[in-house]
Amino acid sequence: QVLLVESGGGLVQAGGSLRLSCTASGITFSTYVMAWFRQAPGKEREFVAYISWGGSRTNYADSVKGRFTISGDPAKNMVYLQMNGLKPEDTAIYSCAAGPMTTISKNGYRYWGQGTQVTVST
Repeated sequence: QVLLVESGGGLVQAGGSLRLSCTASGITFSTYVMAWFRQAPGKEREFVAYISWGGSRTNYADSVKGRFTISGDPAKNMVYLQMNGLKPEDTAIYSCAAGPMTTISKNGYRYWGQGTQVTVST
């Protein structure tokens, strides 16, 4: 059984930082692309970042480029999202996902965590 569990969300003031973590079990971490998506109230789930272990590729949404960093430790089955310079518009539920290919489409990811709430106040 595949299980993805996120942690690290919370309430932070604009300009602050948070580090999200995702622990994966039941998958061979190094063979999957790991991604972060987010969904704000009333909006579609949107791509944030992905990391591909095999090619060490990363990709970011334009809205977070330069502020967020995705990283991880395949040996520990952990992936992280360091978020700096947070803005109120970053407020959303952040979910990690695992899939077989590098894509920014949510439809390309097979496994999902429950998500962790990030709230950025003004």
